[in-house]
Amino acid sequence: MPRWISTRQPQHLAEDAARLFKEAFGRDPKGVWGAPGRVNVIGDHVDYAAGVSIPFALEQLTAVAAAPNEDGVYRVVSIAPDGTKMETTIPVDEVGPLHPADWSGYVVGTIWAATQSQVIPTVQGYNLAIVSDVPLGSGLSSSAALECATAVAAFELANHKAPTRNDLPGLVDACIRAENEVVGASTGGLDQRSSLYGEHGKALVIDFHEGTTTPVPFDLAAKGLALLIADTNAPHALNDGQYASRRGVIDAFTQAQPEATFRDIDDAVEKASAWAEENNLDVAEATKRVKHVVEETARTIEAAHALEADDMATFRQLMQDSHESLRDQYEVVTQELESAFHAAGEYGARMTGGGFGGSVIALVNAQDVEATAAKIEQAALDRGFPAPTFLVARPGDGARRLA
Repeated sequence: MPRWISTRQPQHLAEDAARLFKEAFGRDPKGVWGAPGRVNVIGDHVDYAAGVSIPFALEQLTAVAAAPNEDGVYRVVSIAPDGTKMETTIPVDEVGPLHPADWSGYVVGTIWAATQSQVIPTVQGYNLAIVSDVPLGSGLSSSAALECATAVAAFELANHKAPTRNDLPGLVDACIRAENEVVGASTGGLDQRSSLYGEHGKALVIDFHEGTTTPVPFDLAAKGLALLIADTNAPHALNDGQYASRRGVIDAFTQAQPEATFRDIDDAVEKASAWAEENNLDVAEATKRVKHVVEETARTIEAAHALEADDMATFRQLMQDSHESLRDQYEVVTQELESAFHAAGEYGARMTGGGFGGSVIALVNAQDVEATAAKIEQAALDRGFPAPTFLVARPGDGARRLA
């Protein structure tokens, strides 16, 4: 029988976070804030290349109960979805580039970056208690959920008001800096934008070239469809060099061109081949990486038009094409992901997130959810892979105060 990921209601998650805070620190928090994970429906590995992505915020949240302290330290206690308890204390003035380069860096690094940019005007310590329903290592951006929940909590505590939409770009930048500079995971801004800008019942068309985030209706149930997430439960990490090596190719190629951004480069694939040869790099590899980014951006723009036209058949075909490019051109698809992709029926399925583990999504007829999950699970067991866990994803609201 397929195993399904359990989800608590936001108020219950907030109660759990507040309870953990009181147990750890002996008093009640000033509030509890939450931020969702995200699922990217199409447009992966293009956010750092001025591309286009279509994610949505999940209903699953990370909750942060918080209060400032006068001790000049960050005290953080966390209960992971698997029940693991983690605690750390770090002086405020010790946080910075590559420190702490572990899970707590997502938390305290976000506050550090927001303080550096004056989004948070006050340098002070915080007590923070964290609980989460966003699965870890699943490609559903548990790290961004942690960053964004911390960001809105610290922002409101320091500024005595909730962030408005005009404040969100500064929080996005702080969360990205925490991930890139403090933890050392070289990611783009897709995850943070999804978590902060999410809207119930809507996907987001994010154009990183134009800097726009446009909500679009994504009511799958009305179309008789459902988005099934299959977490392969294979080991997954983005700070082990694999992600950075692929981004490194794109960044280096972009910087070598006179144009301002990747999207401004004409004939990018041909130029990438010549650039790699001139610099004694692997020409085939560089060409494939750039080809994926060019084609994935074009695919996602076409997918946005398909959504506008209510053409889900085209949308599902583009999802399959995206997976095949991530497998063949960007080479981030593991055996576990490929197994789930084939078992889901390929059409309307794809890996989601950074790859190297994580999840496959499948846009299927609502009545086929259970049967599809069973096929994916059986395929994994037949190949000796970990048993997947499953979730039916629906678009939820972005980061916000819960209590």
